Order: sequence, then C-alpha cells, then structure tokens
Amino acid sequence: MASASSGVEKRKEIYTYEAPWLIYGMNWTVRADHRFRLAMGSFLEEYSNKVEIVQLNEETGKFVRQGLFDHPYPTTKIMWAPDKQGSLPDLLATTGDYLRLWQVHGQQVTMKSLLNNNKNTEFCAPLTSFDWNESDPNMIGTSSIDTTCTIWNIETMQAKTQLIAHDKEVYDIAFAKGVDIFASVGADGSVRMFDLRSLEHSTIIYESPELTPLLRLAWNKQDPNYLATILMDSSKVVILDIRVPSLPVAELQGHNACVNAIAWAPHSSCHICTAGDDSQALIWDLSQMPKPIDDPILAYTAEAEVNQLQWSSAQPDWVAIAFGTKLQILRV
Repeated sequence: MASASSGVEKRKEIYTYEAPWLIYGMNWTVRADHRFRLAMGSFLEEYSNKVEIVQLNEETGKFVRQGLFDHPYPTTKIMWAPDKQGSLPDLLATTGDYLRLWQVHGQQVTMKSLLNNNKNTEFCAPLTSFDWNESDPNMIGTSSIDTTCTIWNIETMQAKTQLIAHDKEVYDIAFAKGVDIFASVGADGSVRMFDLRSLEHSTIIYESPELTPLLRLAWNKQDPNYLATILMDSSKVVILDIRVPSLPVAELQGHNACVNAIAWAPHSSCHICTAGDDSQALIWDLSQMPKPIDDPILAYTAEAEVNQLQWSSAQPDWVAIAFGTKLQILRV
C-alpha cells in the first residue's frame, strides 16, 4: 500500500541540535503528548550553568527551544517525571549540589522544590546521580560523594531513608522494577543491592577486579535479573545477573576507548546501547547469553567522544547521544 506521503523524501534518521556549551546531563521526556522533547544541561566549570529544553519540530526537522533556566553548577543528571500518560504536573528533576524539582508550564520553568537532608551544616556533599522510581513517581533515590544514598518522598519533601551505601563515594543509583529494590555503584568498586523493606542488609552483587571504581549502573526494566555497569577508564561493559553474584554473565568489549554511558532498550529485554570516548554508540543483542557476545549489531560513529546516551521509552526507535556541544537523535 503506497502511503499518502510517498512523494515526500524518506524521513530522516538523524537530527542534530547545537547548544552554546558542552552538554553533559540529558534526558528524553516520557510523556506521549510531548514527542521528541529533551532536556539537556551545560557543563561549564563555574557556578552558573544552564538547563535547556528543546523539542523537534517534525514539520521542519529542526529542534526548537522550549525553555531555558539557570542551574547552580553543572547537572550531574537530568530526568523527566516517569509519567507516560501526562496525568501529573510536567516535572523535571536535576542533581548537582542538591536535588531540585522544576515545573514546566509552556515555555516557563520554575523551581518547585529543593530537597536537602543536611540541615545542620552550610556545606553540602554533591550528588552524583539519582533515579526516579517508575512505579511510584513520588520516590526519587539520590547518590552522593559522602558515601550515602537517600530515598526521597518528593510529595512530602522528606527523606524516607538515608543510608551509608558504600565505603567510598557513590557514583550512581538505579531502581529495579517495582518500589522496593535499588542498587548502587561507587568508588569502592562494588555493585550493592538494597531492599527498602530490610535495609539492615545489602547484597554485594559484583566487585570489579582490583576494585576499580564503577561509574554507572543501568537496570534492565524488561528483565530485572540483569544489570549493566561500567568501570572507570575501561572500554568494557559488564553485564550482571543478580541470580549469579560476583561473576559477570557477559563482558562487552567493542569499544576502543573508555565507555561513558549505557542504556538498556526500554522495549526489549535483550538489547543495550553503549557509548564512549571512541566516538561510537553501539547496540548489542544479548539474547545469546551466556554465550560470549563478540560484536554489536549496530554501530554509529559520532564526530567526537560521546559523553551521554539516552534511549527514549516513549519512542523506543530513537536514541539520543551528546558529544561536545551537539545533541543528536538517531533512529535505530
């Protein structure tokens, strides 16, 4: 059947936006009523930084700025509220010195709340990352260089719990499917799993060789037995099965320089995307595990080192990458 637009050129596979600064934090909206909308944060080595919201105009094929606001220090992470239906307020969260929630009204963005659990001191321990629970959108977990993770109720603006998660700095935190289980990674080289119902125990799922710091953690939301993590200054990605602690179920060795970002496919349990300093974004099919996974099934080479990668859950055939001052979305 010929489509009505058969005379129009085939839809583009890549769209690019150039920001006025180096991009670090970046995230897709999950709302179905805001297709192709992303937020990104500047990486400027000074106090005053920016967060910009852009949206692809599908008619012109150009990104249009939908909002811009000041942010103290660079954002270590940005996430839109996990609200696919668009039934909740249009919220964005960021971490840096503190966890902040921002409300978007059209082109206006206002800070809704600043969450701080260290009321007794003027000093703050910077937050390295956070995760927004998909099953309970009132719950956010943050990780900090002070070795703690904090689970917040953003409705009451109270910390539900704060725990010493690692022996050194915590670099990332991720919730499993559901509301009880989360995991963290850090400078002590371990992946630790926690259950909010029994916080007196944690499970060490993995420790890196030589206890090399682990920088990022991604939980497979389609098959919660699987986690992925990356080691500092390492070109490999480690895939873990929580049923078999301590031993990776796979190691992905397709990059030629250190890996900076990992993202599981939001719609498939066996695909993961990885990106790094070799300017490559690679997609891997893990369906043959535990057989070795030698090669990716798709590879894209960007113009520079890829610092950030996000796979859209609302539009799962699109992946966003950031390199230098450019944001690029790729159809996969």
